[in-house]
Amino acid sequence: MPATDGVPHDDEVLVAFILTKFDELVELVASGDDATANAVPAAGRPETMNSPIQLLVHVCGMMRRWSCSVNRGLPVPRDRDAEFTARMPVADALALASHTRADFLDDVAATDLDAAPAAVPAGRDHPWTASCRGVLLHVFEEVCQHLGHAEITRDVVDGPGR
Repeated sequence: MPATDGVPHDDEVLVAFILTKFDELVELVASGDDATANAVPAAGRPETMNSPIQLLVHVCGMMRRWSCSVNRGLPVPRDRDAEFTARMPVADALALASHTRADFLDDVAATDLDAAPAAVPAGRDHPWTASCRGVLLHVFEEVCQHLGHAEITRDVVDGPGR
């Protein structure tokens, strides 16, 4: 399990799960070259599909939005639409992921997970927004969803001989 320094003991498992799945997404992007990591499947409607790098960039934005902007009330600038059109070298995506991971851990360490989130966005009044811990459960859900999406994308882009 990944290190969760600074996280209260009771919440180490949740944070470790989030980081494990995030690290798997990072490893998936790292395993490809720049062209593969930025590729989208050619089948269907490619304009509606996402590359592994776009999914990683989106997950980075999503994690900080919920851990910092929502839970702590400290706005983190984000252009969600641009996340889904991002193109960059793998090295740049890995640097972004490294910074996001560290900042996420800092956010969690500075958050009372039993408290209500500081800034729940309008229209997002869900049962899981009752506590900062619930918000992190949502982050886990989203990281898992997008990891699965990236795995399918990689498999389709790489073809049957993978």
